[in-house]
Amino acid sequence: MALTDEAIHKIKEMIVSGELRPGDRLPKEADLADRLGLSRNSLREAVKALSVIRVLDVRQGDGTYVTSLDPGLLLDAMSFVVDFHRDDTVLQFLEVRRILEPAAAAMAAQRMTEQEIATLRTLLDGLGGEPTIDALVANDLEFHRQIAAGAGNDVLCSLIDSLSGPTTRARIWRGLTQESAVARTREQHAAILDAIAARQPELARSWATVHVAGVEDWLRRAL
Repeated sequence: MALTDEAIHKIKEMIVSGELRPGDRLPKEADLADRLGLSRNSLREAVKALSVIRVLDVRQGDGTYVTSLDPGLLLDAMSFVVDFHRDDTVLQFLEVRRILEPAAAAMAAQRMTEQEIATLRTLLDGLGGEPTIDALVANDLEFHRQIAAGAGNDVLCSLIDSLSGPTTRARIWRGLTQESAVARTREQHAAILDAIAARQPELARSWATVHVAGVEDWLRRAL
């Protein structure tokens, strides 16, 4: 095991064991390095790596702290990695969306407040008569984001958020090339929303599956 990897592993063990908790300040660098049997350079590199993935927060002049370890915060790093996707992996992202988003829609039908549902309907109604493709895609992204948030599961919401970016180009391409794509998207969004508002989780799941699978099926045929 490389020295930096060993340092990362040892700090991770301190956090997982509860020795270091969210919000705790790490001991001084010299003290911690001596305690863990590491060089200060290896410890420093480990702290840098853990700060990149939002496990540690380095505050200049104040010290290094364990972050809140909130799932949304930790999964931000996943969004960074996902941005490096290749075009030939877009279908794989859509496959994962087809698994996650119907589950989110079903949970939202059980957990969204009436105010959240009203906000979602305002978003859908505000799209206008003949939206541009850019406006449609932006509305689509926000529609799915609000449903994921309404599912009441921070981990699921963060995962869906991180998977939205790689499929944006496919959504635009479909809107530009597939006849009736705009009308179909609006109809399916309305069906998902109606199922959520009616508190019918399985119907919401079904419509969300149809919606995401439609983009996936179109892209498979287009490629």
